[in-house]
Amino acid sequence: MKISSLSIQQLIWFAGLAQVGLVMGSLAIPRVLNWRQELVKVQPLIKQMFWTYAAYILVINLCFGLLSLMACRDLTGGSNLAMLLTGFIAVYWISRLLIQFFYFDRANFPAGRRHKLAEAVLVCLFIFLSVVYSRACYLNYVQLS
Repeated sequence: MKISSLSIQQLIWFAGLAQVGLVMGSLAIPRVLNWRQELVKVQPLIKQMFWTYAAYILVINLCFGLLSLMACRDLTGGSNLAMLLTGFIAVYWISRLLIQFFYFDRANFPAGRRHKLAEAVLVCLFIFLSVVYSRACYLNYVQLS
């Protein structure tokens, strides 16, 4: 169990690094998808809510990343809190993956090789994060049993 715990800690640390990287990359999304021009078409309240939700998602991703970088041992400690938190993060990323394929209207995705590559990298990242945190949740559950 010790080797398994160490490797899951390393994976969580890398997941944290990846999430911080995702946050940095996400700063370009408004420009790439031309949010300012698109949001001119909506009422001010809708625009404010949109920016608020976008900021919340960015901060949550950053917090998950920092938590994973600074507390990877605690996230694998076998406590109820560790199990619930890694489970929550797993559900968050699994949900994001499902949204990518079953909710987003792909007809309006930006065209071009670079955008397709960026989407593929994001999907791989969402899969990686989903698997890492699901595994961590499971290992925490096993330690509790």
